[in-house]
Amino acid sequence: MKRHLTRLPAMAAAVCTVALLAACGSDDEGGSGSAATPTPAAKKLKVAMVTDIGGLNDRSFNALAYKGLKDAQKELGVDIRAVTSKSNADYVPNLSSLARQKYDVVFAVGFLMADATATVAKAFPATKFAIIDFSQGELKGKPKNVEGLLFKENEAGYLAGYLAGLYVKKQGGDQVISTVGGQKIPPVDGYIAGYQAGAKAANPNVKTLNAYSQDFVDQAKCKELALNQIEEGSQVVFQVAGQCGLGALDAAKEKGVEGIGVDADQAYIGSFMLTSALKKIDEAVVKTIKDTQADGFKAGTDTLFDVKSNGVGLGKVSADGEPFADQVEEVRGKIAAGEITDIPAEVK
Repeated sequence: MKRHLTRLPAMAAAVCTVALLAACGSDDEGGSGSAATPTPAAKKLKVAMVTDIGGLNDRSFNALAYKGLKDAQKELGVDIRAVTSKSNADYVPNLSSLARQKYDVVFAVGFLMADATATVAKAFPATKFAIIDFSQGELKGKPKNVEGLLFKENEAGYLAGYLAGLYVKKQGGDQVISTVGGQKIPPVDGYIAGYQAGAKAANPNVKTLNAYSQDFVDQAKCKELALNQIEEGSQVVFQVAGQCGLGALDAAKEKGVEGIGVDADQAYIGSFMLTSALKKIDEAVVKTIKDTQADGFKAGTDTLFDVKSNGVGLGKVSADGEPFADQVEEVRGKIAAGEITDIPAEVK
């Protein structure tokens, strides 16, 4: 049986099918219809997002942002549109196109879109932009029409690592766990650094392996790295590489070891999934849209989502992880209460 840790609701992964369009070599999904009538006082908004190169079918990061758009369409009656970027060169034209179409809020999904967001926000000062995983204050020129949506991935990673450390301690054998990251960027390293620290807090004898695929799409690259780690004794593989990371989980399944998902709750992949480190991007998107409807868009600032605010956490815990769920929940409570604060966010 799988269960949720207390006060850690799991998010269903959104799997989206995109329609091929000609503009900017991108896939585009959206529409002007709304699934619910907004409240009389609510403004009718047009809201859009631009994915990074991971695309909507990554089953984690970009898919969660799109889930947030669809939830807002249903709950708030907004019109939505999603544009998929095929390459980094698409970021500026895709963001610019949506700004020209007078969308009220445009979400830039991901750290890799920072330079493009800064450029387009400066060119379209009347458009509101929200960028996920990058601070507004660190954008070039610090554009005042941008809100940064930030997450404490290190806290979610710590919880996942604590569970993994306890698991291998009980299992015996090689006290080894591992991570496969996409690129060495802050949102990825936050998860990994927290995971390593949590594992060592639970099991000082644990050894942690880490590798970067330099890719967020090609599953074969991540699978190869994970297979190498499993050969070195890893009993738990944590993927932090979006769509590419699905290959790492496939390696874990193939070799009979545990997997840990990222961003979305990926428990549906199989019973070998120990848990998932959650980043509730969908809820952050809905909150930002609600704020905008209420004339409360936080332009020129950042909004932080952490364990205390229930913005990050763990997903479903498998039967193999169930014996340790109460211990992990106790740690979660200590993080929320500020009793555990020295969680690293950078991989040394």
